Amino acid sequence: MPRDEDRVDHSIDAAARIAGYLENTTWEAFCQNPMLQDAVLRQLMIVGEAASRLSLPHREELPMLLWTNIIGFRHRIVHDYLGTDLEVVWLTATRHLPEFVRRLSRT
Repeated sequence: MPRDEDRVDHSIDAAARIAGYLENTTWEAFCQNPMLQDAVLRQLMIVGEAASRLSLPHREELPMLLWTNIIGFRHRIVHDYLGTDLEVVWLTATRHLPEFVRRLSRT
C-alpha cells in the first residue's frame, strides 16, 4: 500500500514530466499539439489523484497548499473534460506547479 511519501514522490515525478514536456514550448505550440495537451493533462491527473490520497495529517502539514483546488482540478479534468480550459492547464503547469513542487519537496 502506497505511503504518503510515495504519493509525494508520484506528484514530484509527474511535475518533472510536465516540465520536460513543456521545456522550450510556447503557449501557441501547446495549443496546436493535442498529444502534448494529453500528456500534460495525464500528469496533472496523477498529481491530483496523489493529493486526494494523501492522509489528512500530511495535508495539514502543508496548509498553504490549496488541496481542495488541486483535487478539484483533477476532478474537472476527468469529469468535465469538454470544459477543460487549456489556458488554465497551461498556467497551472507553467506557473503554479513549480511552486507546488517546491513546497511539497520540503516535507
